[in-house]
Amino acid sequence: MSAADEILDIVDENDQVVGRSPRGEAYAKGLRHRCSFIQVRDAEGRVFVHRRTPSKLVFPSLYDMFVGGVVGAGESYDDAALREAEEELGVSGLHRPEYLFKFLYDDGAGHSWWSAVYQVRCDLPVRPQVEEVAWHDFLPEDEVERRLREWEWVPDGLAAYERLKAYRSMG
Repeated sequence: MSAADEILDIVDENDQVVGRSPRGEAYAKGLRHRCSFIQVRDAEGRVFVHRRTPSKLVFPSLYDMFVGGVVGAGESYDDAALREAEEELGVSGLHRPEYLFKFLYDDGAGHSWWSAVYQVRCDLPVRPQVEEVAWHDFLPEDEVERRLREWEWVPDGLAAYERLKAYRSMG
């Protein structure tokens, strides 16, 4: 089954399920769905950063400071966060990511998804999927901040990152 055929829950502005659709159709028609965003840090507290492959359905070749992806039909945000983190990092036995908050991402151009933000520490050696990740490294937070002005980032990841910084500053 291709990624475009994966079945997603379609949700309303209150994150209530109102239908189901294949991922490709959800993207093409701008149907609101669910995603998980997981910030991964290593034992030194560095952030996992990667560049997406050119073949990705959305935001090909852009940089991201989260792993994650769409929540499958009937799947919980928590289960999707663990599944996506293990898949993208190429690890198994990862601790369950810690849920932080949720927000409705909207790019103003008809693309919108509920976004659950998590964090997890990964001390395991990572082997990211070559189909998903073209380049990766663990970068110190100050370097991530510097690179925000230099690299082209996925817009939903940037939105999640700004909210995460605000969330942490309130804590």
